[in-house]
Amino acid sequence: MTYELYIGDRTFSSWSLRGWLMLEKFGLGFNTHLIGLYGGTMATDMAHLAPAKLVPTLQTADGTVVGESLAIAETLAENHPDKKMWPTDPVARATARWFGAEMASSFGQLRRQCPMQLQHVNKGFSVDAGLKADLDRLEIIWTHAAKFKSDGPWLFGAYSLADCMFAPVAARIIGYDLPVSDAARAYCDTTINDPAFKAWRAEGLKTVYDPFPYDMGVPTTPWPVS
Repeated sequence: MTYELYIGDRTFSSWSLRGWLMLEKFGLGFNTHLIGLYGGTMATDMAHLAPAKLVPTLQTADGTVVGESLAIAETLAENHPDKKMWPTDPVARATARWFGAEMASSFGQLRRQCPMQLQHVNKGFSVDAGLKADLDRLEIIWTHAAKFKSDGPWLFGAYSLADCMFAPVAARIIGYDLPVSDAARAYCDTTINDPAFKAWRAEGLKTVYDPFPYDMGVPTTPWPVS
């Protein structure tokens, strides 16, 4: 089974990163199609996928169109139970789905103030009360997820769809040098140094933006590479 995945610009499209990781990390066959998210052709590029209008959008081998990241996640998990895309323990699985859904619907200040960008690290970025509240909530749920770990560096031990959902959060923490605990920072470092994430970022950097869409007006340093 080969899927068709429609994504936006890799350097900036956090939701596209989530959808791509769902397929790439679990070894599913797929073709990638770039939508003109910043080029002004998005509506035209996605016309044949109606009523889908956002990225990522997935099209299955039989032509079924699936929009929204959580719907894509559940469709893939249902189609490929052998891949164990959610944690196998029922309580951990329910918790992972909960946290994934919370990621999709919450953390508004983190999203608005720190749009994902994978080019450099913004230094000296100001953290206000709203953003700090989002970071505090992340610490709570990531710490809770760690209770289910038996082996592995990911949120629930083995890599799962929950890690796909939180990958852009880790990228934001790194990209804005946000203050988090050592444990949270270690998880973010694991995320951005994973081969799949690094491949996604490298492909995105092939596109040069002038001007850069998200100039935060603070000094920048190179993206950490290990």
